[in-house]
Amino acid sequence: MNSRLERFIDRRLGVVICFFLTIVEKICRILRPDAATLPPVKRVIFIKPVEQGAIILAYGAVMRAVEQVGRENVFFFVFQKNREIVEILNVVPEENVITARDSSFPAFCVDMIAAIIRMRRLRIDTAVDLEIFARISIIIAWLSGARRRVGLHRFNMEGPYRGGLVTHRVQFNPYLHTAQAFDVFVRAAFAAPREAPLLKETPQSPPCTPPRLIPDGDTAEQVDGLLKKTLSFEAPGQKPYPLFLFNPKCQDELPSRKWPDARYVELGRRLLDTWPEGRILITGLDHERGLCQNMAKSIDAARAFSLAGKLTLRSLVVLMTRCDILVSSDSGPAHFAALTDIAGVVLFGPETPLLYSPLSERLRVMYLGLACSPCYSPMNYRLSPCSDNRCLQDISADAVYSVIQGLLERSGSENSRR
Repeated sequence: MNSRLERFIDRRLGVVICFFLTIVEKICRILRPDAATLPPVKRVIFIKPVEQGAIILAYGAVMRAVEQVGRENVFFFVFQKNREIVEILNVVPEENVITARDSSFPAFCVDMIAAIIRMRRLRIDTAVDLEIFARISIIIAWLSGARRRVGLHRFNMEGPYRGGLVTHRVQFNPYLHTAQAFDVFVRAAFAAPREAPLLKETPQSPPCTPPRLIPDGDTAEQVDGLLKKTLSFEAPGQKPYPLFLFNPKCQDELPSRKWPDARYVELGRRLLDTWPEGRILITGLDHERGLCQNMAKSIDAARAFSLAGKLTLRSLVVLMTRCDILVSSDSGPAHFAALTDIAGVVLFGPETPLLYSPLSERLRVMYLGLACSPCYSPMNYRLSPCSDNRCLQDISADAVYSVIQGLLERSGSENSRR
């Protein structure tokens, strides 16, 4: 299923299901008064089907649950395509990751039935819904059999209807970083549900940063072999410097958050003019191969190279440990970079870095803060009316170049002191 179809189903069918399940929930409480008495928190499942970058931001929240109930009692539900990022974080056992395919609606239905059966057999008592007002996640939480369900509730605000399925109701706070909000969800699970809205405590500040990835031998060997073949150098010590990594999202499913390809070409040419010994690598998905190859040729066919379709999620993260500078839109790879020591620039426009900035001090955010930004929000399913994303178009290649120049100078200064 594509993201538009998923949003459509969530908006239309999700309302009906939430309404129906809310009635069922109320009937159950009438027939079984003891249902209002919640068991202690012993087994926790995090539900975050989509958004790989947001899974990185959930690391601190999952760690808090692990500290409270033990690693073996913490579970994670994601779509199958996002499983690898949970495994890379290595915060829960691999066997505790429950998945479902979203490649088609029939596959999704079959896998969801199996996933729900497994959740109920595990006797999970607490479900933490990490989606921001989407309905599918709270529906999964209810079906899991967890009697303690933590998530966002709209209260008196305008927001998507989710019925009365949340037992521990957290109020959406647009001034909290998403990583802080996720931590609030976990802490709310241990609070009294009668307190509303939750959580009546000070949020964690700063947010918990994710761990540094230690590349496994096979993936490191694969990535190093790809670099040698692509860049034509013999020994690791001969690796070109600096090595720039571009993540242009040539065919972004959310076009409003895309920095123009022409800006990447302009930036790439200027970087290679300043550092002629440097090289540029361009990443992308398999269906972006042609566009990434064209970008590489437009920059410099001899010093810019496309790796689109040649990397797994894990090998992309390992590649970041080999590169010096990342330039990326606000997307998953920008958050993956927080698992490494790579420096770089992350370009924000229709979403705000106040909520979604990567958890790395080495990454610099560029955000113009136009009066119309952010136009993506948890309230609109990222369905912006914008067809002219000046918030990104007006970020010049020169401005990004200046930030990169400062990052490389700082990196060189730090290395000289060691």
